[in-house]
Amino acid sequence: MINILMIEDDVELGELLCDQLIKENISVTLATTPLKGLELFKQNSFDALVLDLSLPQMDGQQICRLIRKESDIPILISSARGDLHDKSEGFAGGADDFLPKPYDPQELAFRLEAILRRVNPGRFLSEHPFIIDEVRQEITKNGLLLTLTPAEYEVLAYFIKKDRHVITREELLLNINSIRYESSLKSIDVLMGRIRSKIGDNPKNPEYLLAIRGQGYKFVNQ
Repeated sequence: MINILMIEDDVELGELLCDQLIKENISVTLATTPLKGLELFKQNSFDALVLDLSLPQMDGQQICRLIRKESDIPILISSARGDLHDKSEGFAGGADDFLPKPYDPQELAFRLEAILRRVNPGRFLSEHPFIIDEVRQEITKNGLLLTLTPAEYEVLAYFIKKDRHVITREELLLNINSIRYESSLKSIDVLMGRIRSKIGDNPKNPEYLLAIRGQGYKFVNQ
């Protein structure tokens, strides 16, 4: 499991992010003050740091610079201060990514996972067989490129991003551009069958794409 430190003085937001991230297999230690965050950082080992900027006691940019002098831990700045000056200062101070508030908690999870795959691929790639390359619109399984049509790519990428969430056929029709809304629900099942075949999933005993009776499908990126 990914283990991160979050320095965020908005307790309600911090707890919401903690609850959402644990569903993405990301454990969060929340510090609501900079000094507590620095104390936790020195006492424990974390995979990444999520850092707010507008904090009491000291500014987040200062914390970013202090931690970067001591460690190469990935730092993602999460802040409502999203103008170009703050972004420039954050990256100059050692941040690896900048996510302006507000945002969907799942986007935070995606960005953290992307950073960690880049800085420590041996560990984090091995935990997830399926990896999405959104620039090339490609998906690999255990490092091998899958041969997918545009519709198959969009559907599989959607499921991977919604890992372990039940997705209805109606949701796919509404959210996948390569599928016409007028398509029948049965056509979704045909498409799912093709995807299962291409990812090597046994339809009688599927490992990744699970059919949920009366609801839809759930993807498990083990």
